[in-house]
Amino acid sequence: MRWLKFCEETIINSTESPIRQLINLNCLLRDLTRAGQFSDSLNLFQQIHSSHNLKPDQFSVSTTLTVCANIHDALMGSQLHAYSIQSALNLFPHVSNSLLSFYTKSQDLVSVKKVFDEIKKPDIYSYTTLISACAKLGEFDYALSLFCQMPLENVPVWNAIISGCLENWHDEIAFDVFHKMHSLGIKADNYTYASVLSLCSLKDFGFGRQVHSAVVKTGYFARTSVINSLLTMYFNCKCAECAFAVFEELDHVVRDEITYNSVIAGLGSMEREDEALLMFKDMQNVGLKPTDLTFLSVMGACMFCRMAVQIHCQAIKMGFEYFTSVCNATISMYSRCEELNAACLVFEGLEAKDVVSWNAVIASYSQENLGTDAIFAYMQMQKNGIEPDEFTIGGLLASLEWGVLVEMIQAVVIKNALILKHEVSNALVSAFSSCNEISQANKLFCDMYSRNLISWNAMISGYRLNGLPEQGLQQFFELLHSGMRPNHYTLSIVLNIYASKSDLRHGKQMHAYILRFMHFSHVLIGNSLIAFYAHVGALHLSLRVFQTMVHKDVVSWNSVISAYAQNGEGNKAMNSFHDMQFCGKIRPDKATFTAVLTACSRSGLVAEGIQIFSVMVKDYDMEPDTSHFSIIVDLLGRAGYLDIAEGLINSKDINVDSCVWWTLFSLCTTHGDFQLGSIIAGYLLELGNEDPAVYVLLSNIYANAGKWEESADVRELMKKYGVTKQPGSSWIGA
Repeated sequence: MRWLKFCEETIINSTESPIRQLINLNCLLRDLTRAGQFSDSLNLFQQIHSSHNLKPDQFSVSTTLTVCANIHDALMGSQLHAYSIQSALNLFPHVSNSLLSFYTKSQDLVSVKKVFDEIKKPDIYSYTTLISACAKLGEFDYALSLFCQMPLENVPVWNAIISGCLENWHDEIAFDVFHKMHSLGIKADNYTYASVLSLCSLKDFGFGRQVHSAVVKTGYFARTSVINSLLTMYFNCKCAECAFAVFEELDHVVRDEITYNSVIAGLGSMEREDEALLMFKDMQNVGLKPTDLTFLSVMGACMFCRMAVQIHCQAIKMGFEYFTSVCNATISMYSRCEELNAACLVFEGLEAKDVVSWNAVIASYSQENLGTDAIFAYMQMQKNGIEPDEFTIGGLLASLEWGVLVEMIQAVVIKNALILKHEVSNALVSAFSSCNEISQANKLFCDMYSRNLISWNAMISGYRLNGLPEQGLQQFFELLHSGMRPNHYTLSIVLNIYASKSDLRHGKQMHAYILRFMHFSHVLIGNSLIAFYAHVGALHLSLRVFQTMVHKDVVSWNSVISAYAQNGEGNKAMNSFHDMQFCGKIRPDKATFTAVLTACSRSGLVAEGIQIFSVMVKDYDMEPDTSHFSIIVDLLGRAGYLDIAEGLINSKDINVDSCVWWTLFSLCTTHGDFQLGSIIAGYLLELGNEDPAVYVLLSNIYANAGKWEESADVRELMKKYGVTKQPGSSWIGA
């Protein structure tokens, strides 16, 4: 190594004085540290320390402490601390300050305070480091009291307390501190602006714009950290156009990897996946190399299998194959693309599995409703000595279908002291509700030490799922009386309850409540209102809501297309689908095609339905699922094309389950096709499921075709094999 040769020449062969030698070696130590060659830095320090004619001074110790802080080498750092005390080097300010930084990065607040107390004359850096350490390591109130004792003109101290607020979710205090700083005439720097901008959300959009103006006015717009915070702020405020305007104003020289990462992550958070992928491509076109964080953002935005494979290959090509964080993102990406086998292969090939890795694969199994596999993965996780967290429990509970398994997970939760976490207790309420154990869910809800809004939402939703709308509404009214204000998700659940009751009057009252408390701007509320009015037959009100929505997502379009379908307006549903394509901002998903195909089926638009199905497969590269095939079969069957429907199902390129055959079987009854009906009945009975409905429908097919003897024979077969039809019932009173 070049540095080693220089070191040998300096220490062994040099004719210079020891002081000059040490200065040269300290410069080399500094350069190695700045270049991130930390192991070489430590080796060089040990060479200096072990030499006979040289002795490390304050600069040697200070620089090496910086190395220990960066690589989290607690042992070496403690030894350097002992050496500095023994040699009285800790009396030098830059050594004591380096010790403060080392213990701060080691998250050792006790040692930070001890070192600070030993400093005779702390400077501004000492106070700033202490305040920052206390704020980040759990003693925010103490940090705030220290801040109040400090001279007001020191900007780093203001930055330390603002970043401390950021770490501890004290947004309002951070804004107050920034306003006070501004009112006192203290000039903010790039660190101040970057911290404050990162705090801004949708409700602070106006304030964020003012800070943007101040950034331009004060000349900090050229600083990369401020630019990246501006981009993040605009994406947090759901204003992609403003973010793009900032990005376009930048010179290509100023744009770095972090800038592109901010834009890609922001576009992904706004579900503008196509634009995020284009930005990823543009990043490489301008000569910037993607980082691990780039791949985390891109993988989070990828929704399609073909693109997922390409991104994964590129990550491997660039050397990120063994980065645990990238592999975890890859698992989640494949899971989102419904490629479970690929997700599992990545997981199995990952050597350093952390809790996030296990959570990702458990969530993948849960997404496919493979509860047994999720539990097996959890057992393997425990064998590997990794303790579950709240996300592990959430992933497990999402896939369980039996109350007894939920109770077992509840025992694990209590054992691992996770029951007090809101995320866990709320997930348990939802899991019990999904398993039809609403009494268990209610008991857990009542026993909660404290409840947040998600707890109430889970309970209200649980009653709705279990067919208890009145209890769900009662729970909603109790929420209002508790003084807690419902959010958009709460109101969406309540609208669904009123839709299930076909209660137009109370649904309209809820609409008025939404307008009064300004929830209408949320897309979920608009979508729920569209679905509610469509369900109760008020199509004109559904359309009015859709037209007044400022922001629309794919669910908005799906909702209005479904509204037309429910009300027999097939042509208008088709027109809405074409409008959705024409706007170009939102890509149709599988639910979109389900809605359009349903509209075509109900309106007898055979040619149009076939065309839409072709567009789905060829233009959007989507693999049709069972629901799509069922609708196409229903569409063809309603129009009398039973033979074409049968040919489609029997195609070698298509794998369908019994649900599709049932659709065609029911249509044979309508059209009296006893020959095809007999074939399908035989197929369904071969599956080993002695469903009485098969015999009943087959008997009806023969009867409708005037084949009374065959119909009677089927009834005799039912008696022979002991197959009984469940008696019908009606909720209408006599």
